[in-house]
Amino acid sequence: MNHEPEDLSHFSATGRARMVDVSAKVESQRAATASGILRMLPATLERIRAGTLAKGNVLAVADVAAVMAAKRTPDLIPMCHPVQLSGVEVEFSEVLAEDAEGSVGIQVTVTARCTGATGVEMEALTAAAGALLTIYDMCKAIDRGMRIEAIQLEEKRGGKSGIWRRNAPAGETSYD
Repeated sequence: MNHEPEDLSHFSATGRARMVDVSAKVESQRAATASGILRMLPATLERIRAGTLAKGNVLAVADVAAVMAAKRTPDLIPMCHPVQLSGVEVEFSEVLAEDAEGSVGIQVTVTARCTGATGVEMEALTAAAGALLTIYDMCKAIDRGMRIEAIQLEEKRGGKSGIWRRNAPAGETSYD
């Protein structure tokens, strides 16, 4: 589905930013999954695995940070509606394939859910960013060269547009 510039609903007819009125939309179960990667030195990943960082269990703290970030999304994104989240799931996995700089990483995948008139894509994306920023904060003393990359929406479900997947099969639209 292609959108023309006039389809950008966060702008009024005069071009001013606005919060979209969702009062006429039907409530439905909605979910969104987002992911991102924090690239780091192999030694940093080993310290996270071993639990030898002075600030404590990095992934446990990042898990809580992701949930907190999802809950605070409308405080950070000006036109984002406050939604009543029904759940936030956070998963971490190691990225062991070294890139051109010899970095490995940690990938976070976050799924946010709600029942409401608007989706939770922004909550999932903000949660992924919050988790990765927390890992960076907890590890920066030993690896300031870490970098966050590829924060992206993987899937959204619910609402009028149904299901969207990043990796839809070739030849098919990304909307089901």
